[in-house]
Formats: sequence, C-alpha cells, structure tokens
Amino acid sequence: MAETLDIDLQAVLDSVLERGLKHMGPGKVAAYIPALARVPAEKLAIAVSCVDGREAFAGDAEEPFSIQSVSKLFTLLMAMKLRDRALWKRVGREPSGNPFNSLVQLEYEKGVPRNPFINAGAHVTTDCIVTDNDDPKQAILEQFRALSGNDSIQFDLEVAASERDHGHWNAAIANFLKANGNLESPVDDVLDAYFHQCSIAMSCRDLARAGLFLSNRGVDVRTGKRIATERKTRRINALMATCGLYDAVGSFAFHVGIPAKSGVGGGIIGVVPGEMTVAVWSPALDANGNSYAGVKMLEAFTNTIGRSIY
Repeated sequence: MAETLDIDLQAVLDSVLERGLKHMGPGKVAAYIPALARVPAEKLAIAVSCVDGREAFAGDAEEPFSIQSVSKLFTLLMAMKLRDRALWKRVGREPSGNPFNSLVQLEYEKGVPRNPFINAGAHVTTDCIVTDNDDPKQAILEQFRALSGNDSIQFDLEVAASERDHGHWNAAIANFLKANGNLESPVDDVLDAYFHQCSIAMSCRDLARAGLFLSNRGVDVRTGKRIATERKTRRINALMATCGLYDAVGSFAFHVGIPAKSGVGGGIIGVVPGEMTVAVWSPALDANGNSYAGVKMLEAFTNTIGRSIY
C-alpha cells in the first residue's frame, strides 16, 4: 500500500486517459437499446477513490451515464443480505461460457442461472428485492445514493422505457425462470425493477465512491458504517473476478488483474482490495460487450501502479 500512497494519482489518471484516447475508434455503442445507441462514442472517463480518503478523476468523470449491468453488483449485495445462503440454491457461482443473455444454458440447467451477473442471474437477485420490499425500485435507488453519497442519483427513465419496449429477450428469460419456479414475484414486476436498476445514471466518480466498501473489507470509508461482512465482501470480489466481464474474464484477469464488473453502457468498476476502486467509462464496446477503451485504460492503470490480485 505504501507504494500507492506515494504516487501522484492525478498524474497517473491523466496519463491513463491519454492512453485511452489512443484506443478510441474500435468498438460500437450498444444499439439494441435505442436510448443507448444515441450516447456519443467519444466520451471517456476515469475516476479513483481510495481507502485513505484520496480521490482523483479525469475526462468526463462527472457526467452521469446508464450503468446497466454494473448495477448487478449492487443488487447482488442486496439479495445476499436478504437471503444469505438460500440465494445460492437459486443461482450459481460459475462463469457461464455463453452470452450474458443466453437461454440455451438456462434451459439445459433447468432454470438455475450460472451466476448472478448474467441476465438470468440478475433477474433472480432482483426478484429477491422485489419480493421483500414494498417499493423495490426506491430501495435500489436509495442504496446507490447512500453508497455514493450522492442523493441526486436518478433512474434514466428514457433508458428504462427503451429497455422495456425492446426487452423481449429479457422477458423470455424471466418467463422461463418463472416456469421453472425460480421467480417468486410476478414477471412484470421483476422486469420493471430490473429495467430501472440498469437505467440508473451515475458518473465514474459516483461509481468509484459507491464501490469503495469492496476495497475496505466491507466498510464505508466515509461513514465507518459496515456495508457488508468481510466474508460477503470477499465473495462478491471473487464473483467479479470470475464472472464480471462476460466471456472476457480470462483475458481481463491476464491483462488487468483485478476484480471488475462491466456494463453495456460502457462503464466498468474495478477493485484493488485494501487500496482503492477505479471506474472507467467509454461507450464503444468490444465483441464481448465490454468497453473497448475502458479495458485498455484499466490495463494501463494497473500496470502503472503495479497492482494485481494474482
């Protein structure tokens, strides 16, 4: 940790952003959600939040964007608190080896999703929240506000509506889960909460702050409040390391070397245990649905500070 404390974080992020700019061009903005297709591909951002209280950011790091599947990390936390060990009877903990919206694997495995970060697994975790809360969307929103310290965070209602209007594949997944007895709440209620959680608009700075407890053994650095037990924190980080970047987890582990969770909005949050969280944003995606320039920036960042969990 001493080495990280001695570096000029702002200078590092400025350099990493420059590296990111060199990787702009490849990749395509997610087009299957029309509201996301209109996001300018040239956006680029990085932010870091440290357990010692320091922060640094560069580029468009204070501009909110739809975090999409990055939200699954935080709804997993909520579901783990609500159901504890019972959750793992309904969702697995292994990499999928298939697209994040695969129906084939779900059918083969009789309605038990391979992990909580593919769409089917996220439907299950969201179902836990819907079942156990009178106002699940507000409960989800309040968690993001509390963890980031930003009470102005909102759903992007245009994105949520766009996902609903074009969410036929997610509807098929949810109905298949329901048919196999793996959704407790009505399908429409689960989908409504899921589309809204994915639409949440946050900046890289917000995300880095919100995920910092994962770098601090489950404790909120700002308030000293315990967000998750050390055990749950380790398990969430482990799932991020093995399942957080769709079918690119192996390559990401090889090149970047930290637990992370991505989303098709172009955001990625990464965890350096005991030290910091880092969030990046670049909307253009690679073939696996991860931010092309974002992955390159994270690789440059971990190489520069000399950090890897491996």
